[in-house]
Amino acid sequence: MEVEYTARQVKISKALRAQAEEGMERIARILGKSARASIVFGAQKRLQFAEVTIQARLQTIVGTGKADTLESALRQAIEHAEHQARRHRDRRIESKRLPKEEKVLTAPPVARPKARASQLEDTARSKPVRARKKAAGSYPARRTVVGPHIVTDGESFSLKAMTIEEAVKDTELRDRDLLVFHNPAGELFVLHRRRDGQMELVEIP
Repeated sequence: MEVEYTARQVKISKALRAQAEEGMERIARILGKSARASIVFGAQKRLQFAEVTIQARLQTIVGTGKADTLESALRQAIEHAEHQARRHRDRRIESKRLPKEEKVLTAPPVARPKARASQLEDTARSKPVRARKKAAGSYPARRTVVGPHIVTDGESFSLKAMTIEEAVKDTELRDRDLLVFHNPAGELFVLHRRRDGQMELVEIP
């Protein structure tokens, strides 16, 4: 995996670079070696921070970490990014399996031959009462309707205004699948993660 390093008011030691390369190799085994990564090191007041951004083929992963040392901050950021990479891989595997199941569930019923249908009509005319009873009992049972999934988590709603970029970063950072927020202009949006791992934005009129 190709890795780009950026240092802001800090120095990147050989041990820190080796730690980063080891973590990126683990993530590359999950997402593939075609993914690219950039790691930013810096300092904020008394804390050191590290931010790992990985650009995969269908997903952008961001992991951050803050600690007293750059090594601990990098460890947190890599663990966060690795967790997201595993979730992205599992979603992708699940989405590939779903079409086959959907085809089985939504397969159209087998049509009866016309000759058989005409015989049933003749039988119905000769024996109307009995034919109606059999026909009524031969209908397939109705499918059970599954109720909608209701989200009651208060963290899925953002009270502060944020831009779309900030909402995407906040969703990735907190590892959530749904976020309802409004931008500084007061427009309401819904940001959610689809089955294929892509983020989809819905604007509420």
